[in-house]
Amino acid sequence: MLIRKTFPVGPLQCNCSIIGDDVTKQALVVDPGGEAQMIYAELQTLGLKLKAIIHTHAHLDHILAAGELKRLTGAPIILHKDDKFLWDSLEMQCNMFGIPYVAQPDPDEWVHDDQDLKCCDGVAIHTPGHTPGSICFWFESHDLLIAGDTLFLGSIGRTDIWGGDFDAIQKSIRERLYTLTDDAVVVTGHGPDTTIGAEKTGNAFIRA
Repeated sequence: MLIRKTFPVGPLQCNCSIIGDDVTKQALVVDPGGEAQMIYAELQTLGLKLKAIIHTHAHLDHILAAGELKRLTGAPIILHKDDKFLWDSLEMQCNMFGIPYVAQPDPDEWVHDDQDLKCCDGVAIHTPGHTPGSICFWFESHDLLIAGDTLFLGSIGRTDIWGGDFDAIQKSIRERLYTLTDDAVVVTGHGPDTTIGAEKTGNAFIRA
């Protein structure tokens, strides 16, 4: 059985998810955008050992607690290499949004398209558009997609900042995400969950 706990963290209330295996007790944390101590406490409450800290992309609100969570757990930080320029410009991002800057260590590993996450039957799907290195995480045996800021309830990620590309996000959603099962639950980067089927028919920006 999959353990999944999603909760908003940080200054922009990014959805952070803990994905865990109730047999092995190994877990992933996706998008620790703040409040590392709270995330760590949740892992302890659930009895899970963190295997990796993984990121859907490198905007400030999705990464600000990565370094502290690594310090607390020893887990590696994982990112798609095409978003390294954003990781390196974190101070600029924070200044633009008026958010206190917290320096982060460099990522330990690069994730690539179709990579096995080696936890909870998860696979990485490269979905450029919101950022060049945007990644979604697909847990097929559990019909669960962690979509970051690529796909939202009735909407899509903005493409007007830092490497965004509307044509690319359209292609990513139509060719990669809308081919998943309609019943799949989509955990978005901000706000409520949705499903692939609901977005294919009702998304205001991109329909199947």
